[in-house]
Amino acid sequence: MSDRISVPPDWLTEAVGTVFVAAGLSPRAAATVARSLVEADLRGTPSHGVLLVPMYIERLRKGSVSTRESAKVVSDAGAVAVLDAGHALGQLTGDQAMELAVDKAHTYGIGAVTVRHAFHFGGAYRYARTAAAAGCIGIAAANTRPLMPAPGGAAAVVGNNPLAVGVPTGHDEPILLDMALSEAALGKIRLAAQQGREIPPTWATDRGGTPTTDPAEALAGLLLPAAGHKGYGLALVVDVLTGVLSGGSFGGGVRGLYADPSTPNDCAHFFLALDVAAFGDRDEFEQRVAALRDQITGSPKAPDTERLLLPGQLEAERQASATTAGVPLDAGVLAALRETATSLGVALGRLS
Repeated sequence: MSDRISVPPDWLTEAVGTVFVAAGLSPRAAATVARSLVEADLRGTPSHGVLLVPMYIERLRKGSVSTRESAKVVSDAGAVAVLDAGHALGQLTGDQAMELAVDKAHTYGIGAVTVRHAFHFGGAYRYARTAAAAGCIGIAAANTRPLMPAPGGAAAVVGNNPLAVGVPTGHDEPILLDMALSEAALGKIRLAAQQGREIPPTWATDRGGTPTTDPAEALAGLLLPAAGHKGYGLALVVDVLTGVLSGGSFGGGVRGLYADPSTPNDCAHFFLALDVAAFGDRDEFEQRVAALRDQITGSPKAPDTERLLLPGQLEAERQASATTAGVPLDAGVLAALRETATSLGVALGRLS
């Protein structure tokens, strides 16, 4: 297993931003993408973190990801809009889409925006959190290449499509659900393969459909849906909301992130914002959410359980701790970042 090191967040964010500027992004856009990736590591989800930088850069170099920094508005009809990302980095068009959805929600009570011809947008929680900070319940989703079978099937037909929901609480931290619809995200399996460790047998199968603990076999096989047919059904619905509804790619039309870097990933996104003030008094809503929170966290605990958590709470606590203590980073990920920077003709400074 590779060594883990602690890296100052500011240094890492600047380093990642420097790499993206060298690849052709503006400083503003590069900083947005860098903050997204570093924050994922801060929150304890390295599968969506700095690990992705070499792949992003390779796709920028090969042209399957564009250096454009905003999506084109294809249609805008009251509370609904459709955007075409033109294969730009997903963090940039994702921020644009959710901000538009929130603006519409403040006008109409609800805002829904789909994005076609998109690319990986990092952690889905970012967009749900943006909506929650604006007093809206936010939903963000994306489709991926097929990775999971239908129940009883022997071929991948739906992706492990991420889904996030953010609920405003009146405090700094919303209730923030963020999950892939497979038992585990593909990035976690890829990370386990890089680190030389086994995975639980419930995460994936080998090529023949037999559950495996070998991440290399899993990467060549099939992911297993969360909760069996329930996870499969949710993944199918997300593919409809993202790819089908947007007029973009769905099912086998979405390509793998680590497939041919010259071929667009061509995923699709969906963003929804519900202005809670349109349904009633916002303060009363937040009081009712607080009452629900207290019912849950104050309920009886099972033996050996210290506390009960809300969705997103643990990740927020990890981020607060790592912001001070440093980003926990695999040494191989840092080495790959330096190699990518060198290939672009820039040098990253020494760690302080």
